[in-house]
Amino acid sequence: MVREIMDKNKNPVFLDVPEGTQEKWQNIIDIMARIINVPAGLIMRIVDGDIRVFLSSRTENNPYKTGAGEHLENSGLYCETVLKTSKMLLVPNALSDPAWQNNPDVKLNMVSYLGFPIKLPDETPFGTICVLDDRKNSYSDLYIDLVKNFHDVIEKDLELLYMNNVLGEKNRQLSDYITEIKTLRGIIPICANCKKVRDGRGYWSQLEAYFEKRSEIHFTHGLCEKCAELLYGDQEWYGKKKGGA
Repeated sequence: MVREIMDKNKNPVFLDVPEGTQEKWQNIIDIMARIINVPAGLIMRIVDGDIRVFLSSRTENNPYKTGAGEHLENSGLYCETVLKTSKMLLVPNALSDPAWQNNPDVKLNMVSYLGFPIKLPDETPFGTICVLDDRKNSYSDLYIDLVKNFHDVIEKDLELLYMNNVLGEKNRQLSDYITEIKTLRGIIPICANCKKVRDGRGYWSQLEAYFEKRSEIHFTHGLCEKCAELLYGDQEWYGKKKGGA
């Protein structure tokens, strides 16, 4: 589900989050969990249809381990609703709410939740940032603002990473094009008899195949007058085509 960049062959490329950025985010959720005084602060990430713990706060009694995850669709998780609605979700007490009392996080004794969706610049969902508590918690407006502001910082970081990946891919494509141009401008070994071309690895290819592989040139075949005369000059239909008797 979260595949952010397409390479030149339209294949998905996974957005890598550098260690320095991960450590920054780790500090964010550690601070967030301590200020709000909850067991868990999390950054969740969608990976191949699963929702996984990307980073988990280093707080006491936090039951969530980095890398743990579940299949997202129909999981019943708080995060699934956040991602489907693209809105903040606040659940003060899942045990007293029929819609949430059987969700998987309750099994971990996480009965209250506050979370926001994290998106990439193209609106692709990345995951969520959230806090969870093992007791009823209505989360004050101040705490909601705190999590929202940390959410905004993470989305800004993702925007920079996203654009760097886009520019990096464009630079790689440009480098490939320059290499192709240099190849076409160089001396090309060609057979004097069959006209096949030898590439840098010593393989011989048809002239058309060689150029189509290395450029945007495409060939259409026909016959010049001299070759047509050589091949079909004695054919009756050819004489009629030329306007002969």
